[in-house]
Amino acid sequence: MEIKVNEIAIRYSGSIKTKLLPKISSSRDASAMLFEHWDKNNIELYESFKMLLLNNSNKVKGIYTLSTGGITGTLIDIRIVFAVVLKTVSTAIILAHNHPSGTLQPSQPDKLLTEKIKKAGELFDIKVLDHLILTPDGDYFSFADEGLI
Repeated sequence: MEIKVNEIAIRYSGSIKTKLLPKISSSRDASAMLFEHWDKNNIELYESFKMLLLNNSNKVKGIYTLSTGGITGTLIDIRIVFAVVLKTVSTAIILAHNHPSGTLQPSQPDKLLTEKIKKAGELFDIKVLDHLILTPDGDYFSFADEGLI
């Protein structure tokens, strides 16, 4: 009797040359890039959680949407975070989510999640450089700038 199992394939397809990738040098750079790629029709309606995937030179390999939630929150599965990070062979990430209400202050769950992802990243030598909160008006809060990461 033949035992059958699924074949697992891991694939990352980067079509943009590394020298052409945008570099992130500050929270302002990261927030501008994220805001540019955020769905403006929904930023004030519900929360979404995204991450910038970076190479060792802090060049952006891509943006990945981790979840889309409700008006006051969205759920993140840390296993999915690191599945994506490892699949893309990224060495650093910047986390981001929006607050539809326009509130710039992070909640306690925001802080706890950031710390949990940061600790998990340390196991893989993945740097969590920042966690940004974006508002519909284009304002942002940076955990790194405020010494929270």
